[in-house]
Amino acid sequence: MTQFKVGVQLHPQHVSYKTYAAAVKKTEALGVDTIWNWDHFFPLYAGDEDDNSHFEGWTLLTAIAALTSRAEIGTLVTCNSYRNPALLTHMANTVDHISGGRLILGIGAGWFEKDYVDFGYEFGTAGSRLRDLGEALPIIKKRMQLELPPPQRNPIPILIGGGGEKVTLKLTAQYADLWNGFGPPDMYAHKCRVLDNWCAEVGRNPAEIERTVSITQADDIPQQLDEYAEAGATHAILMTTVPPDYSKVEAMLAWRERMNS
Repeated sequence: MTQFKVGVQLHPQHVSYKTYAAAVKKTEALGVDTIWNWDHFFPLYAGDEDDNSHFEGWTLLTAIAALTSRAEIGTLVTCNSYRNPALLTHMANTVDHISGGRLILGIGAGWFEKDYVDFGYEFGTAGSRLRDLGEALPIIKKRMQLELPPPQRNPIPILIGGGGEKVTLKLTAQYADLWNGFGPPDMYAHKCRVLDNWCAEVGRNPAEIERTVSITQADDIPQQLDEYAEAGATHAILMTTVPPDYSKVEAMLAWRERMNS
């Protein structure tokens, strides 16, 4: 029987650390399976006019690891361009140990141009960023085998985010343990079929790749989750401001209990 999971992505923008930390602790206490942040340097959407606060993803993830004890944690998703892949693996191993083996290494090709420009990274093209991701993933896999001490959860599971059918989903079939997608349920179902086809192409069992989906705070959470489950998702992640609308989180948890009973 398929076991469904729910998670929450707490956006690290327009918020104090004290408020963010309190949200992390309450979200875990409610019973979610996963807690995520993101990997950007600036807010992605508007907040209060005088508050452009924002926290860096991996240092904040270290705090999330220390603030929690049960939920799996991760960055949804790390921008491959911002860190050398061997360094990223070493960072991931450290957070794996801090968390007691609860880290998921989320990664993608990157897309937010302001991050690149203001921090001095070469933005390149979508194609060049995907090529860089394709080069980084085998390095991460190899480096993970060399880490000392070795990861507590060894190997650390890798999540790849994105829906590109020619490159991203092929890389997912080759290297990932989880995939994160988004969009309307019919499009999500199509992407799942494309991923299945890539798995057949590279000789991978598609059931080995957990299907996660990022969702918005829709009015009818149960209906939205039913549609994504029918489309192939087994792990729904609510994208939210901080503090979140905890009633939405509770609705997701109630849906999970219904589905898993």
